[in-house]
Amino acid sequence: MTQQGMAQQLARRGLFVAPFDALADPAVVGDLAAAAESAGWEGFFLWDHLQYGDRVQRIADAWICCAAVAMRTSSLRLGPMVTPLARRRPQVLARQSASLATLSRGRFVLGLGLGDDWVGEFSAYGDEADPSRRGRMLDEGLEVVAGLLAGEPVDHDGEHYAARGVRYLPAPSVPVWLGGRFGNAAPLRRAARHDGLFVIGLGDPSDVGTVLDDLGQHEPRPGFDVVVDLQPDQDPAPWLASGATWVLTRVGPFDLELERVRALVEAGP
Repeated sequence: MTQQGMAQQLARRGLFVAPFDALADPAVVGDLAAAAESAGWEGFFLWDHLQYGDRVQRIADAWICCAAVAMRTSSLRLGPMVTPLARRRPQVLARQSASLATLSRGRFVLGLGLGDDWVGEFSAYGDEADPSRRGRMLDEGLEVVAGLLAGEPVDHDGEHYAARGVRYLPAPSVPVWLGGRFGNAAPLRRAARHDGLFVIGLGDPSDVGTVLDDLGQHEPRPGFDVVVDLQPDQDPAPWLASGATWVLTRVGPFDLELERVRALVEAGP
């Protein structure tokens, strides 16, 4: 797919919400999602963390919040952004994804990534802390998840995971987006085999062109999404013009006040 082709896709606006502290309640998140849909936002994506340093005291589970969003809305795209696959069992993740896709009537997007151990989200629980090994787990886990979500028989016996002679139904369509930092080749390579790339750490809109050029070398499938997130005071127009197909407005992670968040959501994109 060419850079021009990706740039000509319909550009969409969404919210990138940390369900922390004042928002650490799935019911509150559901209320905000309903308000977001009414205000014209097209996506509502949730940070997926177990902990986030000393400045965050309370955290809600992103997947439970996704169910609340699905129940309170009818058109918003939704999903975790992103879930570290290495701390989940692929077979459970696939079941949950299919259920959320069914519940949302096809609006669920599965955001996956490597994850980071900067506050001990892996090492504190005895999970794999080495990023190279987590990368191999992510690659293998993606193969299992994609196979199960396709609804076809899966027979996998690998280094980290097994799925021996199994088939999952229902098999609704679930787009898979991969998260990764700008300039890292592995996330881009992984994402090109799926449906989208959530790019973290872009410096300015011109970086989107670099991402599109690099993606073009891997020939991503038609409809591939390039997703960026901005602070609320950043102008999305240059990023949309540069070829991003989704521009998300970040909500959080720190000093969240419910009334201020509600005002931001209700103001619309």
